[in-house]
Amino acid sequence: MSVSRQELLIHTIAGLLKDCRSIAVGASSPIPGAGALLAKHRATRRTFVTILGSRKHNAMNSGGVELFDMAAQGRVDAFFLGGGQIDGEANINLVGAGGTYPQTNVRWPGSFGSGYLYYLVPHVILFREEHTRRVMVPKVDFISSPGPRADGVYRPGGPVGLLTNLCWFSFDRERRRFTLETVHPGHSVEEVRDNTAFEFDIAATVGPTAEPDAQTLALIRGPIARQIGEAYPRFVQQVFPDAA
Repeated sequence: MSVSRQELLIHTIAGLLKDCRSIAVGASSPIPGAGALLAKHRATRRTFVTILGSRKHNAMNSGGVELFDMAAQGRVDAFFLGGGQIDGEANINLVGAGGTYPQTNVRWPGSFGSGYLYYLVPHVILFREEHTRRVMVPKVDFISSPGPRADGVYRPGGPVGLLTNLCWFSFDRERRRFTLETVHPGHSVEEVRDNTAFEFDIAATVGPTAEPDAQTLALIRGPIARQIGEAYPRFVQQVFPDAA
């Protein structure tokens, strides 16, 4: 049974969230949202998933404001962040690239609350499907949210790793460096190297990213697809047409 890229990422995200009890997912994040719902389905203890933009999977009344309050109180275990650019020290850029700020050649939506949540949520998964040298850069053009650094600032939160359409990197906060842990089926370490402009370490044994078994695939394509379809109907129509 063939596994799509989206299904592999959803399955991988669920595994990365297995020890998290309170998971929040921001806007425009159908794959992280589906991964969070799969993690909740598998959990042996009560797990809360909040997907901004969802009516059913959202216990908040005031959106981002309430999310920030929860994060400050230590009530959010996991969150997802991406970026137009990500560098080897886990700095992310959501503002723009090229030129000199504020006159950048390319303009992105903006930082919103990313810097705040990056400092407070202990289990931040960096997620960006596109894995190319224009995204995985040596140094971001603008720091929307800084990676961990020895600056004396209290920071209980930060990145645990980076998931892309090619691989999974873990992140060492003390060394401020990524390590390649797994490569998705059909790709290679050499392909990851060719498409990454920042330096990274390679684990002693780099295996293939584990694919979901038949039972998990049935869950993803059935109940999970229908649940995430409440917030992302177009995504489900495109990726899981039988569940739409």
